[in-house]
Amino acid sequence: MGKQNFKPGNMLYPLPAVLVSTADKAGNSNLLTIAWTGTVCSDPPMVSISVRPERFSYHMIEETGEFVINLTTEQLCFATDYCGVKSGRDVDKWQEMKLTKVPGEKVKVPMVKESPVNLECRVTQKQELGSHHMFLAEVVAVHADESYMDKQGRFHLNDAGLLVYSHGRYLSTGRELGSFGFSVKRKKR
Repeated sequence: MGKQNFKPGNMLYPLPAVLVSTADKAGNSNLLTIAWTGTVCSDPPMVSISVRPERFSYHMIEETGEFVINLTTEQLCFATDYCGVKSGRDVDKWQEMKLTKVPGEKVKVPMVKESPVNLECRVTQKQELGSHHMFLAEVVAVHADESYMDKQGRFHLNDAGLLVYSHGRYLSTGRELGSFGFSVKRKKR
């Protein structure tokens, strides 16, 4: 089997498809869909999002230095796509998608109640990289939907039907193939 040579580009897939909530200092809020997001550091907990400067939410993040990453699920797929193709300049995405605003605990940006996990973030740095500017941010609070907690206090996020984005398509996370360290774990005798 051969390999087709493509021009250099971003082919790192799948990516989490998340709803990022933003707000300006006047309290106006918006949602945008981001697939260019990721973990940066675990101590302190840090993430990044990359946003085009012409996006309606960009100035809100710049103005307040805050945003919330809201993980998405199969049930949020339509809203996730809608919030990525419609502009907050033209529509109130919260209202159109019937999403519920929940006040942040550490930031003045609303969280999406329907999301299984919300990461409240404060920007520590902005890097202007080209078509997108990357906001590095510290995670200052995490909220998890209690419906995914068991009686022992373990969180079962994989039961939420998380959404990922791969080469123009939304997909739900699939079946478990192993757990961390399974490749070197000693077999029971």
